[in-house]
Amino acid sequence: MSRLKKKYEEQIKPELQKKFEYSNTMKLPSVKKVVISMGLAEAAKDKNALQDAINELTIISGQKPLVTYAQKSVAGFKLREGQTVGAKVTLRGKRMYDFIDRFCNIVSPRIRDFRGFKRKCDGRGSYSLGLEEQQIFPELNLDKVKRTQGMNITFVTSAQSDDECVELLKQLGVPFAQA
Repeated sequence: MSRLKKKYEEQIKPELQKKFEYSNTMKLPSVKKVVISMGLAEAAKDKNALQDAINELTIISGQKPLVTYAQKSVAGFKLREGQTVGAKVTLRGKRMYDFIDRFCNIVSPRIRDFRGFKRKCDGRGSYSLGLEEQQIFPELNLDKVKRTQGMNITFVTSAQSDDECVELLKQLGVPFAQA
């Protein structure tokens, strides 16, 4: 069992139970999955950009990413249906907890001018944040990174409200800005 999962089971669950006064332990919020995605606009022009992004996402997440394709054509974006537009990884279980632990304790402090993430959720219990560069991950060899690439990280939880989601992620170690 990973360190963060053990902390969730032994410390975080009782605190959430006490704070939100749940009558049933099955109502306690938990993290269901973490989705890491990269949009690759330059993949249409440069095939190496897609391969580089896939390699970097594989190193960061520990599993092979899924390539995403355009659903429909948009002339304004010079986008054709079926064209490669990005890559994404869905983490669950042990890999998810290991990623959250590394992200909170190692990666977040390395973000330049970091004051904490905003507390704004999507209203349905999920939290998304964007990173401007992938170079903050210590797993990547900076000599092999050819281009800076941003990414989105989404924490999908079983929380019913934004307050529950933020409290759960705060207990797990996600650094939020002071309210």
